[in-house]
Amino acid sequence: MFETGVRQLRMALSMTWGRPFDTASLTRLVADAAATVAEFGELGLEAREVIETPFADDTDRADHADRSIRRTARRLADLSPFYAERFAATGFQPRTADATTLLDLPVTTKDDLMSRPRDFVCHGSRPHLATRTTGTTGRALEIWLSRYELEVAAALGALSGVLHDELHGDDLMQVHVSSRATAAVQLASLTCRLVGARCRVLGIVAVDDALDALVGSATAMSANASYLAELVVGARRRGLGPDDFRLRRIDCVSEILSPAVRAAAEETFGAPVSDNFGMTEVIPVTATSCSAGHLHHDLTMGDVEVLGLTSGAPAAPGELGTLVVTPYFPYRECMPVLRYDTRDVVRRLPGPVTCEQAGIPATSAVLGKASQLIEVAPGDVVTPRELVEAVEDLPTRPWPARFRAEQDGGRLRLDLPANAVDGLSGAWLTDHFAGRGLDVRVRVVADQEASGLRRVRSDLRELGFAAAEQAAEPVGA
Repeated sequence: MFETGVRQLRMALSMTWGRPFDTASLTRLVADAAATVAEFGELGLEAREVIETPFADDTDRADHADRSIRRTARRLADLSPFYAERFAATGFQPRTADATTLLDLPVTTKDDLMSRPRDFVCHGSRPHLATRTTGTTGRALEIWLSRYELEVAAALGALSGVLHDELHGDDLMQVHVSSRATAAVQLASLTCRLVGARCRVLGIVAVDDALDALVGSATAMSANASYLAELVVGARRRGLGPDDFRLRRIDCVSEILSPAVRAAAEETFGAPVSDNFGMTEVIPVTATSCSAGHLHHDLTMGDVEVLGLTSGAPAAPGELGTLVVTPYFPYRECMPVLRYDTRDVVRRLPGPVTCEQAGIPATSAVLGKASQLIEVAPGDVVTPRELVEAVEDLPTRPWPARFRAEQDGGRLRLDLPANAVDGLSGAWLTDHFAGRGLDVRVRVVADQEASGLRRVRSDLRELGFAAAEQAAEPVGA
């Protein structure tokens, strides 16, 4: 018990002072936590206070942010060619930086990373794993992570999983994300290993193959929202229900999860579905959803800003803004970013929240990418989330939603495949969308065009020989 206490203290001091973590000590702490839960059913109060975020107080959180920003900026000035150049060009002073002065620094964009990737790798770092974005919103981006970064992220993820009763030693996690998302796959595998759980990485395979593996086997699942939607449709087609599965939890990231699909998945699989935020470029900074639909951002490992879409200034309460994230050192060391503009749009909440995570800063759920917003009229912006939720709430259950939306003379023109509107009259569709505040003119396209209407991650199929041969057969053969 004494050694466990020392490990807890070392972790807390690293988090507070920003010193590099002892990854071996973190690994042993995960084992300590798992053993404690196995023996006593839960972690003690002191362990929870140390392991959970120690910056719940607003004053402590602000002080932690200022010190972390300063520490991170100083390191980038010394070791990052890109940021050393940017700081010099803008007159930014890393040694006196804080959350206020950070606002004077231009944001880092995906184009910056794409055009100068080598200049983001810090001198003296040891790149270990290259991971790529999926490229569903443009060209895929490559990010390098060090072995240290992977071990720290996995250990902290495992601790969180044990602490919140999300991952047990006897669990089997089934992973359905693209294998090109190397970091996500590696972290899932490493996290399970640390807890003693099993991990089955299948990727985006044929739905029936995934369901065959899930039935009576997996207890946890990680999947993109579009693939989860396909799994629900496939399970219902086969007459499968909650009695056929052993799932305790389902995690969704990286796509818009509609209430319709979420409710259907929980009913079909008999497990709660969490809707989380995370992205390759800002690992390990994440956010989790609450029962009220807010997105709560963990500010221990990084700074999160919400900037107005056109002003670049902090968004006002109720205003749309883009998430700008700065992962702190010592969580990121190899190819870190400062003020990375994710282009994920959220809305600043208009006031205090009263949900179960009220002590953690929150925004709305992610509403879509900034490039996908549609201005129907001055001041009237339609977000991808509004469209996904409205389409996936159609009684035809066209999951995942396939559509193309464009501004058309002050209205919204919405292209939908024929099977999405089968049996629904034009008047019914007008009323359906109007009830969600959308003035829509629906145009029906052939079902064969559906896959070209909207890119979703479930399209990143990983085919075996048999499936590839079937896909290659000419129509009518």
